[in-house]
Amino acid sequence: METNKIALITGATSGIGEATSKELAQLGYNTILTGRRSTRLNKLKQEIETTYQTEVLTLCFDIQDQQQTTYALNSIPTHWRNIDVLINNAGLAYGAEKIDEDAWDKWAQMLDTNVKGLLFLSKEVIKWMVQKKQGHIVNISSIAGINVYEGGSIYCASKHAVNAITKGMRIDLLKHNIKVTSVSPGMVETEFSLVRYDGNRDKANQVYRGITPLSAIDVAEAIVFVVSRPAHVNINDILIMPTQQADAYNTYRK
Repeated sequence: METNKIALITGATSGIGEATSKELAQLGYNTILTGRRSTRLNKLKQEIETTYQTEVLTLCFDIQDQQQTTYALNSIPTHWRNIDVLINNAGLAYGAEKIDEDAWDKWAQMLDTNVKGLLFLSKEVIKWMVQKKQGHIVNISSIAGINVYEGGSIYCASKHAVNAITKGMRIDLLKHNIKVTSVSPGMVETEFSLVRYDGNRDKANQVYRGITPLSAIDVAEAIVFVVSRPAHVNINDILIMPTQQADAYNTYRK
């Protein structure tokens, strides 16, 4: 294996995770890509290795499951464990009902993925970063981690938790020379809204009606900027929005 830097990206099979995987490979990173959809992982691996001539290791598991997560990470060969960058991207919103109308299973899936999954995976990777006294963790949060909006209480809570965890990580890992960053996007047109509305494409399209939203590449480029700063520079937080969106409440639709 070449001495390229190594990045581990969760939720790599679509959207921001997929775009970030390609952008980092273009910079010469070898990448560890995780996700639940093996066919997509294998296709992305082949594309990256062919296009960028970098090495790719794929791990197919459900980040909600601590045992699966720990088993997958323990299966990583020793020479792949020298991880320079961890992109905690895996996450989802599921449903947009008000709290008195929503279902427990949706809440559990969001909290298990967005909060517990991030912690399960980070715990293992941090051990390796602490050993080498170096690393960079980028947690993908959301405008929902800053503003709370109607119909999003539990999703917003999960992303507020991501922001709090990020700040705590930054303090706790300071002595280990590990950088920690939060990237919080506004509206991004990926599979996000399609998942949120349980595959209802009409509802998903309405989210972006009259707006030019961010693309996955827009966010990936912000991540690349963050991780490519000099060793003495850490970007603590980035809030990135479409021009037509001011915050979680205010948009201008043409």
